[in-house]
Amino acid sequence: METVIKELLEKNSYDISDLVRIVRVLRSENGCPWDKVQTHKSIRKDLLEETYEVMEAIDCDSPEMMQEELGDLLLQVVFHTVLESEQGHFELDDVTNDVCRKLIIRHPHVFGDVNVEGVDDVLRNWDSIKMDTKGQETFTDTLKSVPKNFPALMRAQKLGKRAAKSGLDFEDEKQALESLKSEIAETEEVLDDKEKAAQELGDVLFSCVNVARMLGLDAEELLDQANEKFLKRFENVENSVVADGQEMTKLTAQELDSYWRRAKNSGN
Repeated sequence: METVIKELLEKNSYDISDLVRIVRVLRSENGCPWDKVQTHKSIRKDLLEETYEVMEAIDCDSPEMMQEELGDLLLQVVFHTVLESEQGHFELDDVTNDVCRKLIIRHPHVFGDVNVEGVDDVLRNWDSIKMDTKGQETFTDTLKSVPKNFPALMRAQKLGKRAAKSGLDFEDEKQALESLKSEIAETEEVLDDKEKAAQELGDVLFSCVNVARMLGLDAEELLDQANEKFLKRFENVENSVVADGQEMTKLTAQELDSYWRRAKNSGN
């Protein structure tokens, strides 16, 4: 291991194989106390956090930030792979081999003799090939394959999208909106029953996702935008209250609502 460390220290630049070697050094007997005790489950959330940081870099349109965050995400992939390698299950080359084969198999219009006329044909072929290779025999199988630990809105949109491929879907966004109105009405009828209200509110949220999907919008992104809008509007309200020499906790609900409507009407 000392020889490996010496070689790594003498290098001027590194590649993916060096990253694997560095992780192995960190996991070795004389490596890092923290890295040595990590498991798939202990660093599970780190993988998700790094993914979100990559998404933030994309949203910021920053190549420098993206380069750094993609490196952190790649480290997570390598770390999980090394954990499996230590058990003799698979190596990074096996992971690479699998994804390369998958891409070739799922693009017969590029690596084979299948003809396509556009994106719709490509997606239909992709879904068909995916079902075959994963042994999915029914539409229900495709829905069950959507990870349960997806963010709820993302999973709802995925489920709706896959269900739609069976033909079970709304005719258009107006019909989806009518369904949403119906679910809201059902919720109003059971507000005095917390358990029933919880079930109906779940249906309302799912219906909201369906409306977004029918409009070609991403529900997860829409809620994120709404969160940011709420944050900015709340900040505007608080700043206005302070500027007036008031304290928010000492104002009535009606007074605070007046500030809120003022912030809303100002476009903030």
